[in-house]
Amino acid sequence: MIYSVKAFFFALFLVAVAGGVVRFPLQKKDDREFVAGILARAAKGMKPSFRLAKDGSIVINDYENSQYYGAIHLGTPEQKFNVIFDTGSADLWVASSKCDDSCGRHAKYDAAKSSSYVVNGTAFDIEYGSGPVSGFESVDTLNMGDLIVKNQIFAEVTNAAGLGAAYKMGKFDGILGLAFPVLSVNKVPTAFENVVSQGLVDQALFSFYLGNSAKDFGELLLGGINTKKYTGDITYVNLKAATYWELQLGAVNIAGKNYIAEGGVSAIVDSGTSILTGPSESVKEIATKLGAKEIIEGEYMLKCDYENLPNLDFVIDGKTYSLSPTDYLIPDGDLCLLGLMALDIPAPTGPLWILGDVFMRKYYTVWDVTNKRIGFALANHN
Repeated sequence: MIYSVKAFFFALFLVAVAGGVVRFPLQKKDDREFVAGILARAAKGMKPSFRLAKDGSIVINDYENSQYYGAIHLGTPEQKFNVIFDTGSADLWVASSKCDDSCGRHAKYDAAKSSSYVVNGTAFDIEYGSGPVSGFESVDTLNMGDLIVKNQIFAEVTNAAGLGAAYKMGKFDGILGLAFPVLSVNKVPTAFENVVSQGLVDQALFSFYLGNSAKDFGELLLGGINTKKYTGDITYVNLKAATYWELQLGAVNIAGKNYIAEGGVSAIVDSGTSILTGPSESVKEIATKLGAKEIIEGEYMLKCDYENLPNLDFVIDGKTYSLSPTDYLIPDGDLCLLGLMALDIPAPTGPLWILGDVFMRKYYTVWDVTNKRIGFALANHN
């Protein structure tokens, strides 16, 4: 999922390696900063917002998503931008030199300074709950960790007012989407699709390992799998739909009780969503079971009772993926933020669960484009 209402809580340092893969080490910042952002929103009565596709069929969560960012370069000579790597969206966009004050002090792409720039001009428009973001598309050379992608179509944002102050004052200059091209606003090839088609990686897949502390560096690996970052075997699940990385979620259990309808619902695995989300009725029941109190509509806090609270279990393709209280609680002193938020996504996309970074920190995740499947293994945090 894309876009945030807070500043970043993770730093990323870009490192390229040989052998047809590119490694992006990820560093996690203090959880207290994350919780402080939530509480600040609660104090102001702010609610999560959404992005709607033009036909109204796709809904994207806009909740606290800006967690992982790293450097890419566009143009000749290269212009540097920090972007979010987001499996819940499919477009690449950065601030434009033509952007108004809404882009703040972000790095801005200047086509006039690039000898490899090619004009495109197609309108780029996204609607968010907080307002519109607009610009136009251009074509230039993209450098992703020393992978040189030719003729990459991307958007230059000229009006980012819809993202509010979080973007204007934030640390990211744009978004690099890692979902499927069908989610692209103008159905253009994604950056990773071009990486694959131009033969820049050995395999059409990428993998995420998310560290769980400031000293536990995570990584995004393009084109490969790091066997040192997980234990046991990788279990693969075929996608329900190759739009988002969408799966069939069979059950959500606490102490043997299932909190979703018989037959299951859809779920997407999303590097751009910091926590878990689910339909409000189910989340409210789970929060009540855990003894959590609502601090703002759909968001809950509770005592950090790591020893006595039950596990939160997700059943995917018959296999149970368990989150312990230490996995799904985000501490702030004696209280914890419940890493599960209520989010009602209407049909035809919803009802929908989102398995964000709370889930991905526990499970190493492989995103297999060729076979349209996603793989999970227990992350190795040793």
